[in-house]
Amino acid sequence: MLRKRESLSAPHPSSLELTEDIIRIRAYELFEQRGYEHGHDVEDWLTAEAEVLGKKPSVADAQDRSKKVTPAA
Repeated sequence: MLRKRESLSAPHPSSLELTEDIIRIRAYELFEQRGYEHGHDVEDWLTAEAEVLGKKPSVADAQDRSKKVTPAA
């Protein structure tokens, strides 16, 4: 019985690796969309992680994004 509980509570290592691979691919797509501009690797990773895992971006992320929006003239 203890083994069954352990298997339900801990994700399988291969599923964690697959999830990380998906996040890595999405982060690279964001890097590509930015025109291969360096210096945003952490932002890209966190955005990709939020998208893949279904998390909401943090308040700091939202503030960074709002700074990038240019008002219509």
